[in-house]
Amino acid sequence: MSRTHRSRTALAAAALGPLLLVSACGGSGGTDDTDDTDGAVTELHVVDYYNNDPNKSVWQEVLEGCADEVGVALRRETVPGGDLIAKVLQMSSSRTLPDVLMLDNPDVQQIAASGALTPLDELGLDPGGISEGVLAASMYEGQLYALQPVTNTLALFYNTEILAEAGVEPPTTWEELKQAAADLTEGDRYGLALSAINTYEGTWQFLPFMWSNGGDEVDIATPEVAEALQLWKDLLDAGSMSQSVVTWSQGDVADQFAAGNAAMMVNGPWNLGTLEAVDGLEYDIVPIPAPTSGADVVSPFGGEGWVIPRTGDDARTALAAEFVQCLTGEAAVTAAAVGTHTVPTDPALAPAVVEQVPQLASFAEQVPNLRARTGQLGPDWPGQATAIYEAVQNALVGGMTPQDALAQAQDG
Repeated sequence: MSRTHRSRTALAAAALGPLLLVSACGGSGGTDDTDDTDGAVTELHVVDYYNNDPNKSVWQEVLEGCADEVGVALRRETVPGGDLIAKVLQMSSSRTLPDVLMLDNPDVQQIAASGALTPLDELGLDPGGISEGVLAASMYEGQLYALQPVTNTLALFYNTEILAEAGVEPPTTWEELKQAAADLTEGDRYGLALSAINTYEGTWQFLPFMWSNGGDEVDIATPEVAEALQLWKDLLDAGSMSQSVVTWSQGDVADQFAAGNAAMMVNGPWNLGTLEAVDGLEYDIVPIPAPTSGADVVSPFGGEGWVIPRTGDDARTALAAEFVQCLTGEAAVTAAAVGTHTVPTDPALAPAVVEQVPQLASFAEQVPNLRARTGQLGPDWPGQATAIYEAVQNALVGGMTPQDALAQAQDG
């Protein structure tokens, strides 16, 4: 799931362009410790924010594998996610930009707009079978700026024991979801848990309902979006969800589900490790219910893209391009997906991953229909994402109707 520091990212992106012009004149920080005396590049500097295990260790092996394939040593630097853009600014001003940089996918267009990145088309990189929805987040003004090997999205987790005891089948439509959530609500246990918090996490969780019903982020004051928000309000008003969903993060939702306080939850595959550690918890995963039977479910995708900053060093840039291309190869993608509980952005690579981690099946099957949050609004997405979660809050606990809450947010 994406970070929640979009305004800071936007400001940083605006400052990044001028700094990159200075940095490009001086290369990426000299050649004393990264090149042979004959000028050959012997090391690539890579920066990412996978600074916690298992992601850190899994990606270390993947990155080292691609460094070996390219024929260079790896100098990897990891920073906390919220500090990444500030770190890039500092490196830019000191002319020490990395050869390869990882960005949260909603940030790619903002940074590309600053002129900080090299268009990958110019370097001959091939996106292969990466789905069009994922590629949309890596495009800016018709050019490709990032390759994203793996992704994550949302699905419906359910406690198999609780549903079996209640005689409830996993819901596939909104009406079935409302009925199942009501039937599964008993005592201190709610039928459904999700995150309706007033952050980007709340927007992220609402998007599958909004998009699957034909709603659009360009104009959220429409009957289609209001109908999706009414579904959430109905679930809350019926007591099928806790009133606390408006303050729960996705981590909180997972904790409630793991503790047996919710029979179903909307969440992502990053929770698989947490759930597997709970003794006696039996669960399964299905796609989020569609508005009507047979309708497509359209969900957002998370994850990160790999970009190549403009450093002014053609030799290093060429090797960086080979390195990034390697990260989308079958071996790298499979290792990353299995190790981090994500799914390939190329659907053709999914079967090998699902064979090893069957719980990823419901996430992998959504990849062809995944939609980029920045696909239509580009760098303007953060503002509308804020409007969406504010409307959700106003409708659920602010006393406004979904229609009024969405109209106010759109006009604001």
